[in-house]
Amino acid sequence: MLDYHLHLWPHGQADQEPTVAQVAAYWERAQAVGVVEIALTEHLFRFAQADRLLRGFWELEPDPALRASMARYWDEHARADLEAYAACALACRAEGLPVVLGLEVDYYPGRMDEVAELLAGYPFDVLLGSVHWLGVWRFDDLDDPVSAAVWEEAKVDEVWARYAEAVAELAATGTCDVLAHLDLVKVAARRPAAPEVHWDRLAEAAAVGGLAVEVSSAGWRKPAAEAYPAPPLLGRLLRAGVPLTTASDGHRLADVADRAPDLQRWLWAAGVRELCGFRGRVPRPVPLARPEGTGR
Repeated sequence: MLDYHLHLWPHGQADQEPTVAQVAAYWERAQAVGVVEIALTEHLFRFAQADRLLRGFWELEPDPALRASMARYWDEHARADLEAYAACALACRAEGLPVVLGLEVDYYPGRMDEVAELLAGYPFDVLLGSVHWLGVWRFDDLDDPVSAAVWEEAKVDEVWARYAEAVAELAATGTCDVLAHLDLVKVAARRPAAPEVHWDRLAEAAAVGGLAVEVSSAGWRKPAAEAYPAPPLLGRLLRAGVPLTTASDGHRLADVADRAPDLQRWLWAAGVRELCGFRGRVPRPVPLARPEGTGR
């Protein structure tokens, strides 16, 4: 198993200097449940380098409440140093820890060439692509009253269609290697009556873009109460031959490798025998171990 989606700081908590000791604790917890490699994938927007590049992207939003909410959120997060973060990951590797250097990159329409240029200056192993907001609506920030209120007025089918199209646009930029929490739009447990068209679009985006997709336990910790991706979407990905990583999307030690054995059993039952790891943004096969207690 892999845990290819790990953060060093919870949302709302100020960043601290990343340390080898912190990452070593992550690794100790992960290996205890059969994980063979972890990836540090902090959000790009948590770094001062992204602040200098992207600050103010929300200013064209016509809704003043959403605009102000995003500005506050950005100011709370864009403080860490990307140089120190990368140096910590490389120091962990020098200590013999099976750590890969990654980043979680949100979709900034019309700005991804600039983002790619920034990221090219660092020795990343894997880049996760994510859509966490539509326009500046942070649809998955259920703790933000402004963002949560939009769900009360939103038409669910339209939200899912906008989300799937944003994921497809992100995949087409070639900026990232893996699509994270592919059906994140279900996070609030608001599902359309007929999600199949959206599942088709998401699976097509991954396949046409030549990207891997993560299978994540994080959805089990949300109102969606379901792993990412949903079983029918996973089936579409497997039929399209899309490579898979596995992840917890942990933001604290307690969530590292969360329910990794459950993911392992689910994937094995679906016929998966190989995961996709990365080095220097080049994919490489990682065998999926047989879950304990299963037959051949």
